[in-house]
Amino acid sequence: MAIDPYVLDWLNLILRWGHMIAGIAWIGTSFYFVALDFSLRPREGLPPGVYGEAWEVHGGGFYQVQKYVSAPPSLPDHLTWFKWEAYLTWVTGFLLLVVQYYVNAESFLINPEVMVLTPWQAIAISLGTIVAGWIIYDQLCRRLAINHSLILLLCVLVMIVAAAYGFTHVYSGRGAFIHMGVFIGTLMAANVFLVIIPNQRKIVASLIVGETPDPRYGAEGKQRSLHNTYLTLPVLVMMVSNHYAFLTEHPQSWLLICLIVVGGAALRHYLVRTEVGDDQAEIAWTIPVIASALALAMIIAMPRGPVLYQGEVSDAEAVEIAATHCAACHAANPKDPATKAAPKGIMLENADDLRRHKTQVMVQAVAGRSMPLGNKTGMKPDDRAKLGAWLAKQP
Repeated sequence: MAIDPYVLDWLNLILRWGHMIAGIAWIGTSFYFVALDFSLRPREGLPPGVYGEAWEVHGGGFYQVQKYVSAPPSLPDHLTWFKWEAYLTWVTGFLLLVVQYYVNAESFLINPEVMVLTPWQAIAISLGTIVAGWIIYDQLCRRLAINHSLILLLCVLVMIVAAAYGFTHVYSGRGAFIHMGVFIGTLMAANVFLVIIPNQRKIVASLIVGETPDPRYGAEGKQRSLHNTYLTLPVLVMMVSNHYAFLTEHPQSWLLICLIVVGGAALRHYLVRTEVGDDQAEIAWTIPVIASALALAMIIAMPRGPVLYQGEVSDAEAVEIAATHCAACHAANPKDPATKAAPKGIMLENADDLRRHKTQVMVQAVAGRSMPLGNKTGMKPDDRAKLGAWLAKQP
């Protein structure tokens, strides 16, 4: 059933706002507790079972925080649980995926030049890979557990690389990047929902009946929490990637995703260790890793320049190409059913319009090939080359 584009825009805005609010809350608490955990210091005189404590100052007040190795002998009357931030981030994000990419799959998710799919096939692959990704990751964590953390890290990285390669060879550039964000974000949210919170509940249940909680539950929760914090910065790049065609439309975009994951994780490590006061000499190795990942990504994504048509292209030919492939959306009265008004107010209905928006058209439709969305009009390389050649000669 078709949904009015105006209604979809409002749903998109509301869900995007909610996603940002929940995400900020989740990332904020995650960053804080990871920094707190690394800031704990043992000292004489701590209560039995306390691993360490941290003194903090914020907002004009002083705070003394202590962490137990497993759990305290008894629970206080009030215990604050941090979980809804993660749950709401995933729920709003998934609903946004539905509104933006599932409802408009032919525009945002599918690109026939990459793989010919029906909307239902594209959606089924999306749902299947999201579930499969969690199952594989969870099994890796359970089998390698805490004693093989380096091997686990490498296996998770290989899994992410494989997912990136797969998505970029199935979906449009935008669809592939956003699915990497959803793929990793699902691992993070499921860590909270299926491991961290259940383990905490098992610890609480043991305390209630007077048993000593199994320390393995706390160790598993901490491991998953660390995974989450190191994946946070790469996910943020995936979520804003749709604004940057040089990332999403690059032929080796899967490699760019890998560099984002490695560089983002290294940056997170640097920030964590700096925040807790580590000597800069001990974490200096992260700087060349971050710089190398960024530099290599910039080199790979460097524009090579579009292949332009060598013959003459008339104004009429250029306008005809735009009318066929651009004006369905970029017009005073768009004919595309998924578009209510010309995106960003850009109209491409005549030669003057094309000249006025020459730079955007060259970047998006000629060099970047991110337009038309999903290439659902079947714009051929020759059409792009001709349009680019005409634009290149315009003042």
